[in-house]
Amino acid sequence: MQRVCFTLRVHPEKLDEYLERHDPVWPEMLREIAASGRRNYSLFHAGEGQLIGYFETDDLEGSQRYLAESEVAARWEAEMVHFLDTGGARADQGFVAFPVIFNLEDQLAAVEENESR
Repeated sequence: MQRVCFTLRVHPEKLDEYLERHDPVWPEMLREIAASGRRNYSLFHAGEGQLIGYFETDDLEGSQRYLAESEVAARWEAEMVHFLDTGGARADQGFVAFPVIFNLEDQLAAVEENESR
């Protein structure tokens, strides 16, 4: 499993409308995200338009490919592009993931494995 964390920036003057568009997200877009293999997907607002995203997937490249070919995702991203500071790129394709430096479950599992030896 891959854990993916990324950031996005919403133009602050468009933040209220951006938040409204996500409450709720289109049902067909929710299904496409799930069908792409992403789960435990969340967006957090860190203030001043800064968003932090997180999801888990077994195949990040496959998930990216699925969404890149999805007509539903293309429509959603076309609706969202004017809210985001992405230089016109699709947010679902252009994010940079941060490396994981700590995960509680992984480290606990390693401790338990070492202690069972």
